[in-house]
Amino acid sequence: MTLLLKICLASSLLGSLVLADNPIVQTKYTADPAPLIYNDTIYLFTGHDEDGSTGFNMLDWRLYTSTDMVNWQDRGSPASLSTFAWADYNAWAGQTIERNGRFYFYVPVHRRGGEMAIGVGVSDNIEGPYEDAIGAPLVENAEIDPSVFIDDDGQAYLYWGNPGLWYVRLNEDMISYSGEVNQVQLTTEGFGTRREGANDRPTAYEEGPWVYKRDGTYYLIYAANCCSEDIRYATGPSVTGPWTYRGLVMATEGRSFTNHPGVIDYKGNSYFFYHNGALPGGSGYTRSVAVEQFQYGSDGSIPQMAMSNAGAPQIETLNPYRRVEAETIAWSEGLSTEDCSEGGQNVADINNGDYIKVAGVDFGDGATGFTARVASQANGGNIEIHLGSTSGALVGTCSVPGTGGWQQWTDVDCEVSGASGVEDVFFVFTGSGSDFLFNFNYWQFTQ
Repeated sequence: MTLLLKICLASSLLGSLVLADNPIVQTKYTADPAPLIYNDTIYLFTGHDEDGSTGFNMLDWRLYTSTDMVNWQDRGSPASLSTFAWADYNAWAGQTIERNGRFYFYVPVHRRGGEMAIGVGVSDNIEGPYEDAIGAPLVENAEIDPSVFIDDDGQAYLYWGNPGLWYVRLNEDMISYSGEVNQVQLTTEGFGTRREGANDRPTAYEEGPWVYKRDGTYYLIYAANCCSEDIRYATGPSVTGPWTYRGLVMATEGRSFTNHPGVIDYKGNSYFFYHNGALPGGSGYTRSVAVEQFQYGSDGSIPQMAMSNAGAPQIETLNPYRRVEAETIAWSEGLSTEDCSEGGQNVADINNGDYIKVAGVDFGDGATGFTARVASQANGGNIEIHLGSTSGALVGTCSVPGTGGWQQWTDVDCEVSGASGVEDVFFVFTGSGSDFLFNFNYWQFTQ
């Protein structure tokens, strides 16, 4: 069982839509965000800090998706250390990219009997599972944190490095490279002057490069100084520089002594992903991914941002009259997710008083019914449907019976009255005793 993250954080309203809650995942500790836009959806690949870690104890990667920047669906684990037979530990910060209908996942892992190396997984499905593309490291020089980028001319580049910064030109197959391994010369003109006391290297660059292009300018954002880290950036006229230091993006704050950037433009907005230690039990080894919306300056500059509990605003409403996976969550308390026998993930470890918040649900003229897919090896319980908060208007209650097993699924139905317009929905779980009540797979309202 995963650690029960018992939190209660109020959300504020912005018009008819709410602001997101940071960190954006509460059911697991996540780190090293790597967002990718595919089929008009954000696929957010993350690392996974094990509960109670006192070091970088990371065994697999996780995947989350959203189309509204608030409600995030848990897609499970696309790859793990076992994907790479030659690796034995350190499933650290990776990044995925699509080319010619296939997906390539570049990850730093420790080679058995060797040092840190960059492996590459491949899949025909963005959600995985990924398979080891070459059965060996793609590059190996004891450094970490790959970032992959395909330029307008089709040439792909792989950057990585801590404490150095390196790149290769990938071949079109994305699993080999041509030419030499190139080391970027780290200068103060390119990467800024190191903060006093942040060890003896001259430049601010530390790790976690993130490379992209926008409006003809190439950006290289990176974790800087150590430790604790902040986030800084440089720009250049080409993907290989020369780089010019531009400034601070996010100052050191929070309980994590590391940070890791990921930047995308999505549906007309710009977003900065990072991690902190904001969840209960959070630290530099139990981190959590968060996001902020921002606007570039007229000169292409990135503004300085602070970590927030609010996060990015919701950009579209959620349709409740289609099947919605229960692990689609804006905020939750006391829950975990697990592999489901019916495919995908389900919500688990549900105790009395736990809840799920789903933000910005558009009921239109009103809902009349609700169906949930549930399973229970215990005596079950209830799903109370509240609007606005855990104590808001109660518009329906579904009774969940014992089904004979945690993966023995059945549908339960109940009437709904008073749910119309756009509302935040809170599924509040109730039942007797201190043990787990039931599991929750998916839900749907009816009109």
